[in-house]
Order: sequence, then structure tokens, then C-alpha cells
Amino acid sequence: MNRAIARFGIALLVLYTAVFAQLNNLQLFGAKRLNENPINVREAAKDFERKRGSILTSDGVTVAETVETPDGATRRTRTYPDPIIYAHLTGYFSRDYGASGIENEYNDELAAKTDGQQFGNLSDIFSPKDRTGNVTLTIDNDVQHAAATGLLLKKGSVVAIDPRDGSILALYSFPTFDPNTLSTPDRTAATAAKKQLDADTSKPLLPRAYRENFFPGSTFKIVTAAAGLQSGAVTPDLPEFPRSSGYAAPLTNVLLRNFGGATCGGTLFEILRVSCNTAFAQMGAEYVGVEQMVTRALAFGFNDTPPIDLPNPARSTFPTDYGKKLQSLPSYFAQKNGEPPPTTTPGERSLLYVYEDQPKLAQVSIGQNDVRATPLQMAMVAAAVANNGVIMKPHVMRDIRTRDGELISKYQPERWKTAVSPSVAATLREAMIGVVGPGGTATRMAIEGFTVGGKTGTAELGTTSPSSHAWVIGFAGPVGQAPTVAVAVLVEALPGADEQTGGRVAAPIAQAVLEAALRAR
Repeated sequence: MNRAIARFGIALLVLYTAVFAQLNNLQLFGAKRLNENPINVREAAKDFERKRGSILTSDGVTVAETVETPDGATRRTRTYPDPIIYAHLTGYFSRDYGASGIENEYNDELAAKTDGQQFGNLSDIFSPKDRTGNVTLTIDNDVQHAAATGLLLKKGSVVAIDPRDGSILALYSFPTFDPNTLSTPDRTAATAAKKQLDADTSKPLLPRAYRENFFPGSTFKIVTAAAGLQSGAVTPDLPEFPRSSGYAAPLTNVLLRNFGGATCGGTLFEILRVSCNTAFAQMGAEYVGVEQMVTRALAFGFNDTPPIDLPNPARSTFPTDYGKKLQSLPSYFAQKNGEPPPTTTPGERSLLYVYEDQPKLAQVSIGQNDVRATPLQMAMVAAAVANNGVIMKPHVMRDIRTRDGELISKYQPERWKTAVSPSVAATLREAMIGVVGPGGTATRMAIEGFTVGGKTGTAELGTTSPSSHAWVIGFAGPVGQAPTVAVAVLVEALPGADEQTGGRVAAPIAQAVLEAALRAR
């Protein structure tokens, strides 16, 4: 009997300890996560009528502010003066639907809820100050408007970034929405607006530039070229890929073709200039190999969550599973040609192996199959090339200050990844400049008086009626100096499938955004 009571007591003690531990875990470690969850509207409802700081662009344009409305339904109303252009950056601040975007990410600073803002200086006890924080973004108003004007109601995204410190200069997606309709004190109107936005199949609430990934098409060839150069298997002069209209990877007889049945080949700069599928597929499958392709994709940030200061960024993905390792590449070709297996094979290719799914490696090397990338990720690929191989952490907050100018927080640039060595980055820059030059696929990116490099891409979607995503990535800067801006443009689901689509549709948008950024720098 006593033993049973003791066991019961021990069980109660264990249960009590578990509940106590979980309660403390929520209070100490989970509170911030729960408060910032946009599904949790309790915090927003509590904060709705509090004083709240403004959100401004780097050039001083107010894009979110709180207006005093003493005669209205509430004492204060959150408003967005340029709503359509900035919706996916500012987000909304709603009594019933919580917060998104910057309103969510920097809620505590905007609402003066950080320890430093709440307690301030001792003198504040006797003369209280408005310590709400004004968040100044890295976004330039002219560059953001150039992005929106360039897309001109076309479904897609634009990201512009300063490769030197990771500052986001423009981040725009269409379709977009009006955050005023969700932040209104009129709860009936806000409910109706939310239902309509949720029901819209084009997903206007989704910031596609950093929270949705897509087939990157031929823009991914920059990563493949980087893998070839970094591994030493490829140089500007070697190998010289055969001129061909179709390529069959090891273990398949199915030909991977160039757009329109075109024939192309040559060394690195030439195959990048004309975006030669057959050559880059062969480069990945026969010269770079699985290990180096995976290593380089990860070095550029694929399969990792980008550390941008916006809620819930999406990972870009590159496949890592190609089945079992079967045999060395030289042995495979010897067996295929009916020759005895080589005893020794000099050179880099002797280190490469054929895997069960080697044809997939050829496909991913040209941005097909299971490769997915956000526009933010592809902008960072271009930024890495522009910045000597280093990817800086992307960010949209420049600084946060009280209304009287006291500094609360300032972003400090920080390195995120080292994608390639400086020498490889220099070679890639030269190659991408050739893509914008005569005979390249991105000539419409050229800007007189500046050095511009780029890479176009067209990603076929496999729809019944042919359609494709049009891409371009690139960089620009003063002649003879380091690039000061990198860009990615995606225009989604255009009718048809043509390798020139990226150069024809996306490149002029990139040019306008680069020009606006160069003027602003």
C-alpha cells in the first residue's frame, strides 16, 4: 500500500515538473516566437491603438505611419501612403489579423516595447518621451518604383541588392495588395478584404520575391560555371565543348537539347554568352561531378534559409541525392566504347564517378529538374560574383531611431557565405560582361558609361500550352570600379518557350532598375 502511494506521488511529481518546465520554456524561450507569429492576433489587438513609429525609405519617404483619429472608431489608425508599391515590405498591422512584413519583424521597436525603449534614461521618469522607433529601410524609393514600373502589372518579382554590404535596394512582387484595407479600424471592412485576398488564386498576400521559389532556368549556369572553375576542371580556355544540338548524359540515350534545336559549343565565355544547354549539361555531368556541384550550390546558399530580416523566407533548393555511386567516369566510357578499363587516368576527370541518376545531374546543371530558387537567392548569386565571391547577409533595415533622433539600432554588415574565390569571381564577372556585349543574350541590360554583366534564363513550365518563366540576373557599377548593385528579375508564366525570352522581357526591366540604383549610389 505504501509502495503504491509512493509510486503515485512520484508520478504526480514528474507530471508537475514537466508542466512547470514547459511553462517556463514558453515564458522564457517561446514568448517572442509566439508573439511574432502572425496567427497570434492578441498582441496586435493589444497594440492597435498604441503610439507606433513610422517606416521610411533610405531617402526619407514615409511608407507606413500612425495617424491620430480622435473622432474615429479608434484613437489612432495605421496607414500606408504608397500601399501597392510597398505592401510586401511594410506588411500590414491589423487588429484582427496580426502583422506581416516589417510591421511584424520590428514590431517591438515600432511599438517601443524593447527594454531600452521602455526604460530609457532616468530623466525620462520626470519628462516622459515618445520612444517609439522609426524604422528606416535600405530601400531606395526611386529604385523600388523602377521595379514596379518595369513589371507593369506582369506577374513576377524584382530584387536589387548592394553586393558590398547586403542592403536591399528594391524588393517588389506583383500581384500585390493594399494593406490599408486590412489595417482599417472598420472590422467589417477588414474581414471582407481579408476574405477576398485569401480567395484570390494569384496569392496577392504572398511576397513572392523571397517566400516562393521557382525553376531558375539558365541563370543557374552561373553556379555550374562557378563549380567548374572552382574545382579546376574548367578554365576560360579548356575544355572546348563540342558543337552539338543534343547531349546524352551517361546512363541515358535521351538527348537534352538546346532551345530551338540550335547547335552550339566552345569554351566557357562562348557557351555562357549564348547560353548553351548541351555544353553546360556536359560540364556538370562529366567535368564537375556530383560532389562539386552540390558543394558549390550549398556555398551559394541553396538548401539554407537566407538570413534576411523579413518573416519566413523560403529556402532555395538543389538536389543532393543521385543514387548509388557506380563506377569512375573513365571506366564508364571505356566500357561503353568496348575498351579495357584504364589502369591510370591523369587529370581531374579520373576523380569523378557515375551515379545511378547521372542524367539528373546534367539537368540540374542547367537549372532544370528539382532546382528551385527565389528571386532573392538569384540576386545573391549575382551579388556573390560582383563582390569577389562573398555573399553578405541581406537586410532591409538600415537603422531605427526615436522621434527625436536617438539611435536605437543600426544594422552592421555581416558576411553570410563565401561562394567562390576572388579569382573565380573575377573570371565569372568577365564572362557575364560578355553576355551583355555584342551577340550575347542580355544586350538589353547595357547602360552607357557603366560596366554591366548579366545572365538570362528561360524556364519551361511543361504546360499544355507552352509557357515559361523569364529570368535575368546581373550587376553593374562604374567603369573600372567594383559593382555597386546586383539584380534579379523574374517574369512568371509567359506564353511560349524561347531562350530569348529572358533577354527580351526581363533584361529591360533589370536595366531600368540598375540605372535607378546607379543614380542613387
